Amino acid sequence: MNYRIGLVGCGTVGQGLLEILDRKAASLRDQSGFEAKIVAIADKVKGNVISPQGLDIRKTLKALRQGRSLHDVDPGAAKLDGLSAADVIAAAPADIIVELTSTDLQTGEPATQHIQTALRTGKHVVTTNKGPIALHYRELRDLAAQKKRLLRFEGTVMSGTPVFTLFENGFAGNTVREISGILNGTTNFILSKMELEDMDYGAALAQAQKLGYAEADPAADVEGFDALAKAVILANVLFGADLKFEAVKPEGITGITREMIRAARAEGFRYKLVGSVRRNGSGASVGVSPRRIPLSDPLAGVMGARNALTFDLDLLGPVTIEGPGAGRVETGHAVLQDLLAIHRELT
Repeated sequence: MNYRIGLVGCGTVGQGLLEILDRKAASLRDQSGFEAKIVAIADKVKGNVISPQGLDIRKTLKALRQGRSLHDVDPGAAKLDGLSAADVIAAAPADIIVELTSTDLQTGEPATQHIQTALRTGKHVVTTNKGPIALHYRELRDLAAQKKRLLRFEGTVMSGTPVFTLFENGFAGNTVREISGILNGTTNFILSKMELEDMDYGAALAQAQKLGYAEADPAADVEGFDALAKAVILANVLFGADLKFEAVKPEGITGITREMIRAARAEGFRYKLVGSVRRNGSGASVGVSPRRIPLSDPLAGVMGARNALTFDLDLLGPVTIEGPGAGRVETGHAVLQDLLAIHRELT
């Protein structure tokens, strides 16, 4: 089955998805019966285009890598640079909109508006954007159900490492009692450097920024807000809770010192920033804080910019998964998982 896809935002993750669709086209068609063509792209830097016949993916990637306008890819494509992304979404002849704009944890915009517009105009949606799902999940879920469209967001918690598809398939029939884990690769990298190379916090943060793991303003990561957003998503989606992101205050790693890490190590522990979700009646409670984890705990062995989650399940007991929490192709893979899930649902 051939799907017409529109991309909103075509930066790192969008290009990762395009690389996958180009490289895996034959195997996706032969093994899964899935084919895709990109019929629209809306990007505030690279331009807006609609191409009903589909853009050439390799030419698109080449233009993007060279910093050229998307208009160079298909001279016959409609050029819509005067329109907003929401206008392009509404006009795009797409079956699925992939929303990949930058996360805003204060309002969830403009991504929430993009998702709403896509659903209201009869399009399925895939997003990797934490903002709309952390802040407006129930509203968006209900709108998707009302419009009989699918909303998928695998990449919002552990990038390409499966969480929601794992629950739908591998953990089917289980009741989850608790989830705890490392949900932010930046802080895990910093804490790993502080321990393994005996760095102080400032030096480890500077190295994380130099390597691109941390932003110039690292507050969302080091103060725990990124991990909290992911914990709230897990609580609301997997536990059926209705938690408000702004109602929970995380504790970050800015108060962790080299001396604290040395002392923990001497006693057989390791510091990790842990996000947790616990079942609480018909809902859930969440928390984010640095914890001293015993070295025997699977989470203690997760070092560098990696993520991991331990699920406490009624039938299986504790199950831990580990994988990348960021990356161009890795997050593109999360989008692919969601596209294939939509394909399976529709066929």
